[in-house]
Amino acid sequence: MPHTSLTRQADLLQKLRFGFEHSFARKPELISRAPGRLEALGNHCDYNQGCVLSLAVDRAMHVAAAKVPGRTKLCRIVDLSNGSRRQFDLLELHEPRPGDWGNYIKGLIVELQHRGIQLPAFDAALLSTVPLSAGMSSSAAFEMAMLLALLKMAQRELDWLEMAKIGQACENHYVGANTGLLDQVSSLMGKKNSLIHSDFRSMQVKHLPLPEETCFVVANSMVKHDLKNEYNERRQDCELALQVLAEENPHRKALRDLDMQELESARHKMPQRAYLRAKHVVGEMQRVSMACQILPKNDLPEFGRLLQQSQLSSKNNFDNSCPEIDALIEIGAELPGYLGARLSGGGFGGICLHLVENHCAQQYKISLAEKYQQKYGTRPDVIICQSAEGAALLE
Repeated sequence: MPHTSLTRQADLLQKLRFGFEHSFARKPELISRAPGRLEALGNHCDYNQGCVLSLAVDRAMHVAAAKVPGRTKLCRIVDLSNGSRRQFDLLELHEPRPGDWGNYIKGLIVELQHRGIQLPAFDAALLSTVPLSAGMSSSAAFEMAMLLALLKMAQRELDWLEMAKIGQACENHYVGANTGLLDQVSSLMGKKNSLIHSDFRSMQVKHLPLPEETCFVVANSMVKHDLKNEYNERRQDCELALQVLAEENPHRKALRDLDMQELESARHKMPQRAYLRAKHVVGEMQRVSMACQILPKNDLPEFGRLLQQSQLSSKNNFDNSCPEIDALIEIGAELPGYLGARLSGGGFGGICLHLVENHCAQQYKISLAEKYQQKYGTRPDVIICQSAEGAALLE
């Protein structure tokens, strides 16, 4: 990690410790960290049992926590980024409050209780550098950093897959978002200078080297999304397409089990929207497979073309892009160093990632923001992202 990154991390941890001590008049017993993630290829493939390429990024949620002695069941949490606070009783977690960020913590506790893991009352302070509602999965970073802290306080350990499933169950059952496992797996299994290849049928993970001469420039369109309705609707469309295909061949258990030719042959039997959603997912699975073949050969132009094809499919088939994302990518395509770009994450706003030659990255970042601001009047947040290690206890 460069010296400047070490300095920023030290400053953040100092602010986190000070914030905890100021809020609760004692020192934290532990600190955990979990990164956000970027989805490089494999859009909406996780819940269709496909494979996805992602990376953990050098933006993360940090949690400082300590058990509360005595018989109390009252938990107190403060978000140091904005000063907001939550408190709740461990015996009164039955009803989530719509739209409340405290649901993510309470949902984790409920899932742990279902597994026979009982928690002490605790105090916690949160500090995140992951942009909110921007497609870098601030929620999964929150869940995994908090889950590591909860397990440590309960004196229990779980393997990475069970931890990912707890995060997913929290979102599915308590928060109310029917999400897959990609975000949690990426946050847990990150590796510096690497892409994460996750197979969501076998649940096996491997790593592919990121090309050293490139980086990802990440642009936030400043369009905030709420995935719940759009995400659930598209998942239902994928399930409808599968249902039609499974009527002829019951061995088809997921969209992963068919190729484009099979989908085209059954196109007339399903609603047009379900067909288009399935076409996007099946195409994404093919693009991930191709990327696994070309990345070891360092074929950057072809990898860039796969990103562009992915974005075109998101726009025309899955309908999860937006004019602002489209504009950022059109602007990027005219800039020196551009290799390819696509939206990242659920879509409907948020971010797009641009594969850029390293020596052009700084000027690319500046030009992209300036040209977007000229068109829309809003200056986007544009950052250069590095891959990072996965979630861990820091002390």
